[in-house]
Amino acid sequence: MISTMPTALTRPVPSSIARCELTHLERTRIDVDVARAQHAEYEATLRRLGCAIERIEAADDQPDSVFVEDTAVVLDEIAVITRPGAASRRPETAAVERALARYRPIHRLEAPATMDGGDVLRVGRTIYVGLSSRTTEAGARQLSNAAAPFGYTVECVRVAGCLHLKSAATEIGEQLVVCNPEWVDPRAFRGCEAIPVDPGEPFAANVLRIGRSLVCAAAYPRTSGVLRSRGLEVHAVEASELAKAEAGVTCCSLIVG
Repeated sequence: MISTMPTALTRPVPSSIARCELTHLERTRIDVDVARAQHAEYEATLRRLGCAIERIEAADDQPDSVFVEDTAVVLDEIAVITRPGAASRRPETAAVERALARYRPIHRLEAPATMDGGDVLRVGRTIYVGLSSRTTEAGARQLSNAAAPFGYTVECVRVAGCLHLKSAATEIGEQLVVCNPEWVDPRAFRGCEAIPVDPGEPFAANVLRIGRSLVCAAAYPRTSGVLRSRGLEVHAVEASELAKAEAGVTCCSLIVG
């Protein structure tokens, strides 16, 4: 079932988020109440931008479960359930699959492939897959096999210094990306103009596009200012507590058009 109104699948912040997986950040205290308030603001922003919010059931025994993006890749034709690179995160996929099955036919990645959805960036009919500590070439091949019948091409991209490809680059318009050139080579996105983040805001490239609107973390005003100067509509949300879990604004939803 495909609705004309986009649906954002989200999942509540678990009480166990302090035990989340970390790769590039030092562990610091996460205030669960503040994280939940920020997540509620995020959902409210998506509603204002025209999304229906569908919450998947909470999973307090799964510390990273709020970051639903990593569990699936949603295309127009199918939803691909990933096999997350951190073994502790693999139980998260079952509930997400049940939710997505109401909207798309399901395809699942199989062992030994691993993939986090945060490493997958779609630009038109090209799907860029970041090869990272969480996503392997085997995962990219399986995604390619699933997507190729629908006219998609998968291209692998090397990322360094950050957790996921979408930490380093996201799509913000037609053939337009914002990226941190220290973490990913902008030339990888062929045919796209790449706007660099402000050098003092290395994590600012994680931007969520909803139609013609962009959702950005409030912590990166200079990069947001550059995007606004290009005529783009930017909505800033507080995400400081979620950022301590190595998360960005794309991580907390799966957008089903």
